[in-house]
Amino acid sequence: MGAVTRRLVVFGTRQIAEVCAFYFDRDSAYEVVAFTVDSGFLEEGTFAGRPVVPFEGITSSHPPDNHELFIAVSYQKMNRVRAQKYDAAKAMGYTLARYISSKAITWPTLSIGENTFVMDANVIQPFASIGSDTLLWSGNHIGHHSRIGNHCFLASHVVVSGGVDISDHCFVGVNATLRDGIRVAERCLIGAGAIIMADTKPDEVYAAVAAEPSRVPSSRIRQ
Repeated sequence: MGAVTRRLVVFGTRQIAEVCAFYFDRDSAYEVVAFTVDSGFLEEGTFAGRPVVPFEGITSSHPPDNHELFIAVSYQKMNRVRAQKYDAAKAMGYTLARYISSKAITWPTLSIGENTFVMDANVIQPFASIGSDTLLWSGNHIGHHSRIGNHCFLASHVVVSGGVDISDHCFVGVNATLRDGIRVAERCLIGAGAIIMADTKPDEVYAAVAAEPSRVPSSRIRQ
């Protein structure tokens, strides 16, 4: 007998929800059967070819005894919006799906929490762990013995060196680098291209210096 398909409802009707549903449909034991949003944001009856149902009535239309949920919301308000929906879904009795791409490099000992999503081309070394409700976009390096907390979002091509501790509700932008052994405190925003060399404090923002355009005198331009 083949693997049992598990029915999944995805919270969200934006690009992240569409991307997550794509991965679940093609690279997991889940079948996405519907999308859901708060009734005040329900604009269309379908999304990506499937029905959209109000979150307030989800337990009636797609009960938790035979459906799971995935909260596909981005990092607004330092991931607090996603965390609120995660807590609401848990209170309704739902199991929150988790996903590790078959195209990621991981080890069998990897521990991840519910509603955590690990996309393709992530390299996660031994003894690393990832909490609940955390999204890792494509192409990150997570070093050995590192810990990523709950309600975090790592964009693409982030380098997390060995033994790093990333606390809850953090965002790490594209191409950021975290040196080994440091602790990133709660609710920190690490901007694209930033290099973090020491422990941070809660609620700090780190932005890399953006490149500025410059003019090269025509006499210095080789023909």
